[in-house]
Amino acid sequence: MIKKWLAMGALCASLIATAADARVVRLEILRREPILSGKTFGAAGSYEKLVGKVHFALDPKLAINKSIVDLDLAPKNAQGEVEFTADFFMLKPADPKKGNHRLFYEVGNRGNKSMLRYFQKATSSADPTNAQQIGDGALMNQGWTLLWMGWQWDVPPGQMRMDMPIAADHGKKITGLVRADFVPDDHSPTQSLADRNHLTYPIDDENSADNVMTVRDNPTDVPQVIPRAKWHFVNGDAVSLDGGFQLGRIYDVVYRAKDPRVTGTGLSGTRDVISFLKHDQSTANPMPGITYALGWGVSQSGRVLRQFLYEGFNEDEEHRIVFDGVIDEVGGAGRGSFNYRFGQASRDAEEFFDFFYPVDMFPFTDSVETDPVTGEVGSLLGNAEAHHVRPKLFHIFSNSEYFNRAGSLIHTDVTGRHDIAPPPDTRIYFVSSGPHAFGPFPPVKAQGAAAFNNPVSRNPIVRALLKDMDDWVTKGVAPPDSRIPHIADGTLVPTSKAGWPKIPGVPFPTPNIKTYRLDFGPEWSKGIVLNEPPKVGQIYVGLVPAVDEAGNSRAGIRLPAIAAPVGTYGGWNFRSPAIGRPDQLFGEMGSFHPMPRTKEERLKSGDSRLSIAERYKSRDEYVAKVTAAAKQLVKDRFLLPEDLNEPIDQAVAIYDWAVNPAPQHKGVENGR
Repeated sequence: MIKKWLAMGALCASLIATAADARVVRLEILRREPILSGKTFGAAGSYEKLVGKVHFALDPKLAINKSIVDLDLAPKNAQGEVEFTADFFMLKPADPKKGNHRLFYEVGNRGNKSMLRYFQKATSSADPTNAQQIGDGALMNQGWTLLWMGWQWDVPPGQMRMDMPIAADHGKKITGLVRADFVPDDHSPTQSLADRNHLTYPIDDENSADNVMTVRDNPTDVPQVIPRAKWHFVNGDAVSLDGGFQLGRIYDVVYRAKDPRVTGTGLSGTRDVISFLKHDQSTANPMPGITYALGWGVSQSGRVLRQFLYEGFNEDEEHRIVFDGVIDEVGGAGRGSFNYRFGQASRDAEEFFDFFYPVDMFPFTDSVETDPVTGEVGSLLGNAEAHHVRPKLFHIFSNSEYFNRAGSLIHTDVTGRHDIAPPPDTRIYFVSSGPHAFGPFPPVKAQGAAAFNNPVSRNPIVRALLKDMDDWVTKGVAPPDSRIPHIADGTLVPTSKAGWPKIPGVPFPTPNIKTYRLDFGPEWSKGIVLNEPPKVGQIYVGLVPAVDEAGNSRAGIRLPAIAAPVGTYGGWNFRSPAIGRPDQLFGEMGSFHPMPRTKEERLKSGDSRLSIAERYKSRDEYVAKVTAAAKQLVKDRFLLPEDLNEPIDQAVAIYDWAVNPAPQHKGVENGR
């Protein structure tokens, strides 16, 4: 049986190699195999896995490709086109006619795959093969075609990548300034020039006068220049400092790099592969008949989709819509370094990590807004609306995005004075008190964090929202109204007015990201950075969700563990004193601060929150409360009926852990 499938794969690869269509030249299938030995998935029948390369060719002269920075400087073939390839990975019905004619595309976060873990409750895998890695088959039972493609050149080895072309000035190397920044959390003798163990742009000249290292304590402090003789490049991708780096301080290294990648091909490649699968009816297309395409991205990948829409990539070369629906999950108000010279796609911008990169940039809202300082007018979807290719759009937030991703700017003006309602084809959903990425259960203190990680998962909410989006796109059934905090009703406020309870050892207001107007220099409109670091201007005003007496967000979609709490949950966590700067946030990690178990414990500690025993007379009463909360979510279409028990079970497990005086919980400090 396996030999038969391999033979079919070789034949298909040969057929595809002779075909060409628009900007996708061919799909090169390197591996084709059945899923779970031909197991049947609902009416869709058996599924197969396709693994290979997408071959692209772009014409720099086409008007629709003019926005791809440096495309005209990339090497060209005999036809004047720029060629490049990307890894792809597809799970599809073996018989295309049995599929539901819908494509679900995940923008992989830094080369990873998360779709099956989120939507089919699978275990993580780079090459899902066995039953645990495929999961419960929820999407496949419905007949979805599932697709991933590499869109970065700089991901670590083994991840899905795109082989992006290198720009050159008529055969001569192009150089430019690249900035690395880092906040040391340990006493490592070296620090990487790349973000999150990615690849770096090569150093042009280690002795260049442009190479500078600085250090400061706070983002807007005047940086202190470290003498060049005291720091050194290591292996071309890291730096060392005589005497070592100091924990919790902000270091910048600006160096002259060479050989910029044409990073915008990650956006155009996404456009073209989706368009190809939707419209090509030849044998080159392994899944003809796709009618609708939905795009989903989490965190960095959500920001990719925001940039994709903002820059007009939802229109293909034939002026057709690419994604019919887009789900931007925890991308916040950001876009990113996805289409400029020497762009570092992994870099973001957080409250105390990755400072002053081109991420949180005006405009922020889907509706038209005005910057009163610069006079600029715009919207995230202006380009898509002008060309009639606007998709249905969901923005999903956790609590973290209001502290680390300038989240309030998606639905307020930039002065923080007025709410801005999303347009009719947009919904914004705030998952109350949730983390950017939930932690393990039982809760633990991650290395470098001051408090327990937040274990509450929003995955059941996201699964329901996918169905809501699908129904909206394919059936015209409007999804639930947005669920967000508002300035008008006092649920979106400055941190000083958030209503934080008294929790021993846990301060509030926590710092939230300060989003500044940044000046990258006179060539920025062309995608070229001349000011590195950028000049820092005035602040865009950000707000945070107000909290109730338990310290949990008042507005938004409240999962059972939040609706009936046994602790205070946040999308933020402080840095541990052990790694320096305990007054600052530790990345995008969430936090959990258990409530006192009894009234006596509460009074002794001075905690203002009611104890667990004062809130719930018994475990049965607690179970009843979280069950009622879950049933309401089903009624509101924020939870699928088949997922009813999942958030109930999680809430009850947290309750049992919180009231258990086990050594690992008893006496643990609630904070820093």
